[in-house]
Amino acid sequence: MTIKNKKPFSKDILYIEDIASVSNSIINKLKADVTRKLNRIGAIVGISGGIDSSVVLALSAKAFGPKRVLGIMLPEQDSSGDSEILARKLADKFGVDTLVENITLALHGFGCYHRRDKAISNVIPDFDPEKDKSKIEIKQNIDINIPAVFSITVIKPNGDVVSKLLPVKEYLKIVAATNFKQRSRASMLYYHAERLHYAVIGTPNKHEVEQGFFVKHGDGAADVMPIAHLYKTQVYQLAEFLGIPHEIIDRTPTTDTYSAEQTQEDFFYQMPFENMDLIWYGWENEYPAAEVGKVMDKTEEEIKNIYRNFERKRKSTEYLRMRPIF
Repeated sequence: MTIKNKKPFSKDILYIEDIASVSNSIINKLKADVTRKLNRIGAIVGISGGIDSSVVLALSAKAFGPKRVLGIMLPEQDSSGDSEILARKLADKFGVDTLVENITLALHGFGCYHRRDKAISNVIPDFDPEKDKSKIEIKQNIDINIPAVFSITVIKPNGDVVSKLLPVKEYLKIVAATNFKQRSRASMLYYHAERLHYAVIGTPNKHEVEQGFFVKHGDGAADVMPIAHLYKTQVYQLAEFLGIPHEIIDRTPTTDTYSAEQTQEDFFYQMPFENMDLIWYGWENEYPAAEVGKVMDKTEEEIKNIYRNFERKRKSTEYLRMRPIF
């Protein structure tokens, strides 16, 4: 999409001037979509103490009333303990009831951990899943015009770190096994939605949808996605307006998927979301790389490389956004 009569590119270009109007518009549309189009009477939201799910819970509470919203925490053995603490504080703030559904046993049944750990051991033979922590990382910068290269990082109990490049075969096995987590969570959300005649409200933001940072039939499974058009910085603007607890707003966005702490930047985005939002906006709206680079303190070639990487990510993840082929 190209915007006609574009204003000059600036670091304020994504600032929402009338945040109350935007918030009300999302709330009204969410209520209409669920009650009129889906004929459901309330909302199920999976909450993790992250900024996106927190904003979606707050919007849902305002759309349906807190008594027609159920927040569900879905921890497993690799989850951070902080997630449940923050999720409870969020739900208390907005008067929403919660449930905890620990999915660890389901994941053991699927062989999630065993399959993942076996693939890691193929790369790092002395990996001990009972003691070591692990995560996947991207090592190179996004402003270099090459596809992402992934590494597996293992952290020993004494603090030693071992990191090796991941062969494609092992990378795919680890990701496929780990995706049982998101798909198991989606199954549990839909169980509660069906028993209550509620809708599942999705939490992905614009970047997660358009760059493919979600699991198909996992966290990509939802009836409505009310913030899928918002950049991450705009989600934060909405969070401030809605009164999301500052412990959540100030928390570094993480995947909360691997046993070792892992930021979304390390795993997927390759740059801070404050910069990513602006450069993505420039790319999506066809701002010249030179104009964007001047504002972002990068060379024209660096911005062009980032544009190419954005294009590569969107094309390579198109499968995730496709509907079934009939």
